[in-house]
Amino acid sequence: MKHSWMLQNLYKGEPNIRQLPYGELMKYTRFEKARIIGARALQISFGAPVLVDYPADMLDPIDIAMLEFENDIIPITVSRD
Repeated sequence: MKHSWMLQNLYKGEPNIRQLPYGELMKYTRFEKARIIGARALQISFGAPVLVDYPADMLDPIDIAMLEFENDIIPITVSRD
């Protein structure tokens, strides 16, 4: 499996903390992180513009979406009720 190391990092309990515009911090669960990365990878695979500079050999949308997530530039928000 090509992405096994990424999936291991996804579920290891890495800090998934994002700064919200109004000063609070939001910690994503592993399920939210997986959903955000998956949704963004789907958008990229359908031709959405990539928002981060990536190496020429990085062609997989999941890799690009994870790179965007790590750089905190994915344009997806999580709404909790």
